[in-house]
Amino acid sequence: MRVVLQRVREASITIDGEVSGAIHGGLLLLVGFTEGDTEEDLAWMARKIVGLRIFNDGDGKMNETLASVGGGILVASQFTLYGDTRKGRRPSFVQAAAQEVAIPLYERFVELLRAETSQPVETGEFGAMMEVRLLNDGPVTLILERGPGGGGEG
Repeated sequence: MRVVLQRVREASITIDGEVSGAIHGGLLLLVGFTEGDTEEDLAWMARKIVGLRIFNDGDGKMNETLASVGGGILVASQFTLYGDTRKGRRPSFVQAAAQEVAIPLYERFVELLRAETSQPVETGEFGAMMEVRLLNDGPVTLILERGPGGGGEG
């Protein structure tokens, strides 16, 4: 499981001209899954994200959590996070989980995020062509991995 996390001042996902999810401050998560990702991986990632202290306190230091700043979460599925560009000019996506595996993982991950926080958790639509708009805050961007070959024990 891979997550590209961006601290944002605002973010939204539009599908076919309709906004499917939007937040005004918080975290935008681009999420990809691979074969072998487990419930434990999903739960670890949800806890990790909600507990990260990556928002500025009054002194400008990253000491605050999502809940302490009242931010939301916007989640977008992103199978291209498993794109392999080491050979040739066209990415290979063989490491990305097949849709029938990835959809339940995505849905469960969103459930776990909602269980971990009382903050709003908005989403796009798995497999849809999405327009993702964001205003970075910082910018702060982190890459988190867990699962087969991803590590992430702490």
